[in-house]
Amino acid sequence: MRSLPAPDAEQLSSSQALTALIRDEIARAGGWLPFADYMRLALYAPGLGYYSAGSRKFGAAGDFITAPELSPLFAQSLAGPVAQVLAACGGDVLEVGAGTGRLAADLLQELAQRDVLPARYLILELSADLAERQRATLQAAVPDLLDRVRWLSALPTDFVGCVVGNELLDAMPCELVRRGDVGWQRRGVVWQEGGFAWADRAISDPALAAALVELDLPVGYQTEVQLEAQGFVRALEAAVKQGALILPDYGFVAGEYYHPQRHMGTLICHYRHHSHDDPFHLPGLEDITTHVDFSAIYRAAMEVGWQLEGFTSQASFLLEAGVLDCLGRLEAGSNDYLKATVALNKLMSPAEMGELFKVIAFSKQLALPALLAGFGRDDRSGAL
Repeated sequence: MRSLPAPDAEQLSSSQALTALIRDEIARAGGWLPFADYMRLALYAPGLGYYSAGSRKFGAAGDFITAPELSPLFAQSLAGPVAQVLAACGGDVLEVGAGTGRLAADLLQELAQRDVLPARYLILELSADLAERQRATLQAAVPDLLDRVRWLSALPTDFVGCVVGNELLDAMPCELVRRGDVGWQRRGVVWQEGGFAWADRAISDPALAAALVELDLPVGYQTEVQLEAQGFVRALEAAVKQGALILPDYGFVAGEYYHPQRHMGTLICHYRHHSHDDPFHLPGLEDITTHVDFSAIYRAAMEVGWQLEGFTSQASFLLEAGVLDCLGRLEAGSNDYLKATVALNKLMSPAEMGELFKVIAFSKQLALPALLAGFGRDDRSGAL
């Protein structure tokens, strides 16, 4: 692994405290912890995990930049299908995992401009640190709309409206498996010689075993199984009475996800805008993520009654949702216009986010007069 920036003393101390906590968990578990449990602690351990502690994560000063951070054009385009759902069923907007609050601020502003503001904008956020950052962002950007925002710590019941989860599924703990001579093995974490190390065991979890039945891959192939992401989509169906679910994220359909070139899987870590593949490097200070298997998400949704509204690339989604109209509101040649075009190129270029990022949407008890905005161009549902 190439040289990475060194943490300061406070950051190093926090990472060492989390390392000690995970080491204790491994000992309590008998010396071996499934990777999904390691990932959950590394990202979400109270006060120490990557998303639970106070370090900057998003934007130029953090570890990565999300689409809403690049430009308000993303939220302005996303407002099209959100407004369509609200017009069809009323209700609220629920954003799950709102990051810095940038998407919420821009989406609320755009919905207000379109005169389709929901009575409530709900944010499901498990990180107290991020909830405070979201509140500060909204207070600065849309103070007159802040009274519509409510923070939740659990899914609501009988929700009506539109659910949005931008880059949500990729951050959920995943199982890691490797094909051995005698079949699939579950990858786990042990502590040895002063550090974390890999150790594989036979699979005893029925849900994990069932997910691997149809995967015919060669010996040595390593990949991820996103049981928690699939479970979350099922849980959302139970929480929604009527409405839609829109999930922009990066990933592939199964035929691409399990490509021979991805024989080491898609797990990747982000630390100060450097990407690497060692999830044991500075626990708590780096993001650990995996590309989404959209085919598995689709199957999980269909099992519980979601209706597929569309699946396409981010570039196609933005074009169909009216991103060029949003860009056209800016004065051509102005600094804002030039900055927006640079950001739009990153959002839509096949070499950047345009092709790797996809958007999938589902609905429940929702009768739309036409296709959900964003999915009339290059729909790829048949590939799922």
